[in-house]
Amino acid sequence: MALACAERSDLADLLVALEPEKWDAPSLCSEWRVRDVVAHMFSYDPLSKGDLVRRFLAGRLNGDRVNALGVAVYGRCTIDELLALVKEHIQPRGLAAGFGGRIALIDGLIHHQDIRRALGLPREVPAERLRRALQFTPTAPPIHARKRIRGLSFVATDLDWRMGTGLSVEGPAEAVLMAIAGRPASLPELSGPGVETLAARLTTPTCPPGRSAISSATPRSA
Repeated sequence: MALACAERSDLADLLVALEPEKWDAPSLCSEWRVRDVVAHMFSYDPLSKGDLVRRFLAGRLNGDRVNALGVAVYGRCTIDELLALVKEHIQPRGLAAGFGGRIALIDGLIHHQDIRRALGLPREVPAERLRRALQFTPTAPPIHARKRIRGLSFVATDLDWRMGTGLSVEGPAEAVLMAIAGRPASLPELSGPGVETLAARLTTPTCPPGRSAISSATPRSA
């Protein structure tokens, strides 16, 4: 949980410094602008258990539609309103606090990089956050990584971390994490005989659905 709070705090610092036009710039997530990624990340924290159930029912228990509903609610907020939402929820709540804060950590770290990579704003992610994220991401329910990583082994060349058996995929821990999470943008930073297989599995949108799906979703709850 402490690592998740630190990651959210670092993201808040980035967002405060962003020029207004950058909020409408594309992210690594298919069809999601920076503001949409932020809206998605923090749309679950304010929900009570009842609100969460209603949102999942409104999304017909489909994760993509449920996410779209959250973005539809908060994606129309002003920059100041989104910043206030982020600052109010540095400490994860509700669904984001699941698995002892691991959901917030991997969601925060991956989406933070979705924003930074797309804007050309690299950073050095603290090693302990990467290690914990790599430990959980392959089996984390929101990531759906099993089909992506099946039959492959992964090695972080800058951390003492490896996972799996099969054709090897090697590279910096952050790039390995982003690939496991379905981001093709990290593929040029990876090497090994398993990269070709992995690349073939990263051809679908990384954060479906985007704004086109949001426009057809009618939120019935927060």
